Amino acid sequence: MLLEAKEAGADFAFLPEVMNCLSTSRSHQKAVLQTEEDDATLKALQALCAELDIWLLVGSLGLKTEDADGRFANRSFVVSDKGEIVARYDKIHMFDVDVTPEETYRESDGYRPGNRAVVAQTPFGAFGMSICYDVRFGALHRTLAQHGAEILTVPAAFSHVTGRAHWETLLRARAIETGCFVIAPAQTGQHPTTRGQSRRTHGHSMVIAPWGEVLADAGEAKGVTLVDVDLSLVQKARRQVPSLQHDRDFDGP
Repeated sequence: MLLEAKEAGADFAFLPEVMNCLSTSRSHQKAVLQTEEDDATLKALQALCAELDIWLLVGSLGLKTEDADGRFANRSFVVSDKGEIVARYDKIHMFDVDVTPEETYRESDGYRPGNRAVVAQTPFGAFGMSICYDVRFGALHRTLAQHGAEILTVPAAFSHVTGRAHWETLLRARAIETGCFVIAPAQTGQHPTTRGQSRRTHGHSMVIAPWGEVLADAGEAKGVTLVDVDLSLVQKARRQVPSLQHDRDFDGP
């Protein structure tokens, strides 16, 4: 698909969350995940970026860490057209939820949260990096925008239940309140699990303009979606509604 995107004219490609291992089984994760230095997926993608002369957001990878409790990192990367890692971001907000009685998640059991916001500088603009559940935390994205982000990245493996209800609304809200483009590549389809159940992700990879328009919605099919991004729209939206400059301190409640 990266080759297809490049042949169609893409200069920057975006991939979804946990693209090397979408699993909630801790034993399976321990068996297959590697450290960043040894991860075969990351190495292959770096080589492919250099071969194709394309920039890439590696939405995120599950990676082993040296944490004493053995938890993993959910880490996003920006890789240059030379195959070099330009930025990395560890997911801050952990998906610990009870969506339905049958669909529960405790991401923090296996993954340790990050603690640092990241803006990646590239020839295509400044990217404020986030991952999936982070999209529900507007303060993070506002901070990224106030520190120079023009494009917010939200790679995801969004639950189908919450995706139908909230995905588009949250992405549009983050774009509107920051005046940023939002690029949100997402996992889609049915995913087998080690517990014999089938996990379904929402799909609908999206690109949202700074004024809130949906520029692309990839639906639920796998494939490549192409979008032209005009960064002048960022400054236009922020001139029209300069809310990033209007913060005020307040008391209470």
